[in-house]
Amino acid sequence: MVKCRSFLSFGMIFLFITAVHISATIALANGVKSVSTVDMAELLQSGKVKDRFEGEENAPVTIVEYASLTCVHCAHFYNDVLPQIRKKYIKTGKVKLIFREYAFDPRATAGFMLARCASEDRYFPLIEVLFQKQQEWAWVQDAVTPLKKISLMAGFTDESFKACLKNQIILDEVNASFERGKELGVTATPTFFINGNKYEGAMTAESFFSVIDSFLKN
Repeated sequence: MVKCRSFLSFGMIFLFITAVHISATIALANGVKSVSTVDMAELLQSGKVKDRFEGEENAPVTIVEYASLTCVHCAHFYNDVLPQIRKKYIKTGKVKLIFREYAFDPRATAGFMLARCASEDRYFPLIEVLFQKQQEWAWVQDAVTPLKKISLMAGFTDESFKACLKNQIILDEVNASFERGKELGVTATPTFFINGNKYEGAMTAESFFSVIDSFLKN
């Protein structure tokens, strides 16, 4: 598990995503059990950044996910598990999913910055592509080229790509999301809060179904 984390100035982003080889952030989970609970009113306070979410505002079940773009299990959740949750619960108005950034390393930070620089309606599509193509940019020697390619497909220009990664305001937002996660006791990714109950690590779709259904029955 990678837990090295520093607050980077915008001038260092290019240096790190070009020259540093980042290992995957891996959080393992055996079985499904809530490790703690957080008051929902406190949990829903996003801090200094606006929450990005999918689903109905007043859905009976709220999932808050803290994820890193270089996390293997986060990619598995987004690519394989979330589509099933979307179909069964989010699109039917039963679940609201709040996605919060928890960047463990400079490459994840860069990816999140690009997603925030995109128009709001392209935030989740860009997050999805970054997870789908994780192996193409997260651990290669030079991450700039694949990240730029992905960004150009999302509507960026060469100039806006570079400007985004130099945007101190956007960097501060990504860092603020990380800090808010720490305040809520997040130490690894992925971490899920389901109606205030905290779950850490990889979970199967069936595990999510079981937890969600238990809240829907109450």
